[in-house]
Amino acid sequence: MTARLRAAARRLRLEVDALAIARRDPRVPRVARVVIGLTVAYALSPIDLIPDVIPILGLLDDVVIVPLGLWLALRLVPPEVMAEARAEAARRPSGTSGLSRVGLALVVAGWALAVVLAWAAWRRWGPGT
Repeated sequence: MTARLRAAARRLRLEVDALAIARRDPRVPRVARVVIGLTVAYALSPIDLIPDVIPILGLLDDVVIVPLGLWLALRLVPPEVMAEARAEAARRPSGTSGLSRVGLALVVAGWALAVVLAWAAWRRWGPGT
């Protein structure tokens, strides 16, 4: 069973690396790039829509949202682009796709924007006004 889980994890990593490579291809529609970016940002974000401390539901959102985003991204990327990206991902060392940097940048930018908006709302409508 452990060998099957490791093989599945390797296949998943290959798909994620292939999506990161495909994201840079000009033949990929803009909406697919957005879906890839949002899925990666959500997967890397330390804050979830449903907190993990809530039994079952907290983990269920990760089990549903991330695979659904990956599935949608794979459907939106043209098959010939995905085939080329998979071949390139198989040739590259694992983790060299740059997806982690993009995801981290999206997460940091998203939370920075959320903090700025929350601060502005607090100053505008907070208890001191």
